[in-house]
Amino acid sequence: MPNKEQRADDARSDATPHDAMARERDGILDVGSLLVPARVAVDVQVSSKKRLLEELAVLLLKDNPNLDRSTVFQILNERERLGSTGIGEGVALPHGRLNGIDEAIAAVVRLKRPLDFDAVDQEPVSLVFGLLVPAQATETHLELLAALAKMFSDPHLRGQIMRAPDADALYRRIVGATRGADVS
Repeated sequence: MPNKEQRADDARSDATPHDAMARERDGILDVGSLLVPARVAVDVQVSSKKRLLEELAVLLLKDNPNLDRSTVFQILNERERLGSTGIGEGVALPHGRLNGIDEAIAAVVRLKRPLDFDAVDQEPVSLVFGLLVPAQATETHLELLAALAKMFSDPHLRGQIMRAPDADALYRRIVGATRGADVS
């Protein structure tokens, strides 16, 4: 049986910054811990994947003045060169690991017109969820991506997001869905 010191050490190790990145409630990812309304944009018009990643980098910088836009863009772009992050059904999850952040941050772009993204199903994307995690958070990074892919595999949620009239409604629908709220 662990002694009092070991239990205290275990409690401290359970409260790492990485746990704060992926707050979960009943095993469901709480996107509200990653995303803020200022990092959500709707009806964005871009002409290429590169321009989309540039827009995403700008959004990820909101509320993060210490981050460098060109570095964030480079990380997202380099990841795309390894293989498309288009997961299908009109959704892409560009992501990367970044030095200098303590918690994961996210941004969402809903495009005015679908964009070819070399997605796994060869369909263009309309919804892009960008994610940056601390460089050392490899396992958390993979867990977040899996949870997001699962979340966006829900056709009902995707439909609600695509019908959201503005950025605030889109934010509420995404965050509400992960918190078990009715987002109709």
